[in-house]
Amino acid sequence: MNALPPPALAVTNLTHAYGARNALDDVTFSTSQGRFTVLLGLNGAGKTTLFSLITRLYAAQSGDINIFGLDIIHQSSAALRQLGVVFQSRTLDLELSLIQNLLYHAALHGIEPAKARILGLAALERAGLSGRAQDKARTLSGGQMRRVEILRALMHAPRLLLLDEPTVGLDIKARADLIAQVRSLVKEQSLSVLWTTHLIDEIAHDDEIIILHQGKILETGRADYIIKKSGAATLSEAFALITGNHAERPLI
Repeated sequence: MNALPPPALAVTNLTHAYGARNALDDVTFSTSQGRFTVLLGLNGAGKTTLFSLITRLYAAQSGDINIFGLDIIHQSSAALRQLGVVFQSRTLDLELSLIQNLLYHAALHGIEPAKARILGLAALERAGLSGRAQDKARTLSGGQMRRVEILRALMHAPRLLLLDEPTVGLDIKARADLIAQVRSLVKEQSLSVLWTTHLIDEIAHDDEIIILHQGKILETGRADYIIKKSGAATLSEAFALITGNHAERPLI
């Protein structure tokens, strides 16, 4: 009998505090391989802290994190090789060209320069940016910068992509284009994705959702399941019922 594959990401009993304040309180969840999973929560829910722990920007104070069954503490290098990250803050070097940004990331992951250039140019072509390869990053629109950040995060062929509020500051069309780009990667390449947001309209009815509120996981499951279970008519209403936060809910 074949064993079930490990989760793309498994977080167990994760707690992290800043002084006396718990940013995360006994957080436990897992995400399936090859799925688009949404971490839904208002600003200040603990989403960015969680990403910082998963990527080892911070050391976890309590609990365990595994990426495809690899412990990020004891198998750190192997685990992090499986991970691509797009942070909420823009991180491209604005004075470097698009291809230089991609090549620098590839070098950090030990990819041979000639191979990296081939991979980078191919990635830019697929994203419709091949004609901009030598342009400085500062000349791009916000949506184009995000697309290049995703290309960069995928240069070393990770199996799990984390995106922390990636559509912040983008207009409606740029948001839609970015979401479509990431969803196509899930469908075509079986990429596992954890996408954080506070925007309800970025979520599809069959997406797996993790609701994080004030540092605690309140609900997990498919969006349509969560709506039905809560007795709500919409996901926005379900979120308000689950969190008890009727005055401030994710945007529709």
